Amino acid sequence: MIRCIAILILFSGCAALQKPQPKEATIVLLPDEQGKTGSIVVSNDGGKQVLSAPRQAVKVSAGAPPGKPVILPKEDVQAQFGPALKALPPPPIKFILHFQWDSDELTKESCAQLTAILKRIKERAPVDISVVGHTDTVGDKKYNYELSLKRAKAVAALLTEKGLDPSILEITSHGKDNPLVPTGDQVPEPRNRRVEVTVR
Repeated sequence: MIRCIAILILFSGCAALQKPQPKEATIVLLPDEQGKTGSIVVSNDGGKQVLSAPRQAVKVSAGAPPGKPVILPKEDVQAQFGPALKALPPPPIKFILHFQWDSDELTKESCAQLTAILKRIKERAPVDISVVGHTDTVGDKKYNYELSLKRAKAVAALLTEKGLDPSILEITSHGKDNPLVPTGDQVPEPRNRRVEVTVR
């Protein structure tokens, strides 16, 4: 999923005779932390503009269509929006842990990741953490829901054993829904036998 950042700044004029003055908004599309840029549509009653390039900006005034998009230099973005960018929370970090076939036992490679995951969590504190279990599509829906919940609880137990506060963990199960690698039903795909740990 591409994550993009759009910054909106409103400028309003001084009030005269207690009548509100028109507002002008500048909307800027910025790349995410990996340098990827999505797109947004800026629209009002007067029309619309699509922003799809890094640092592309458009001005919108009340009662007028969005202006023509322009690319802002990096220096202008920093000068105008630096404080707002610094105030943004850090993006979520996602870790994927894989499991043995039909089991809540982590693979050897995933076990080795736990130390690094705990280190990142402690660096980001305070945090909220979601632990979501998944399975491949082999088996029926009810069984896979229960298996993926066991997987999520097993990872949560490993994290709390290492000193994490259980109150910051949200544990859920998706079963065979939402596969990482789309497959047909009854397909044994190892990459779908996983728990996703998201740190916010």
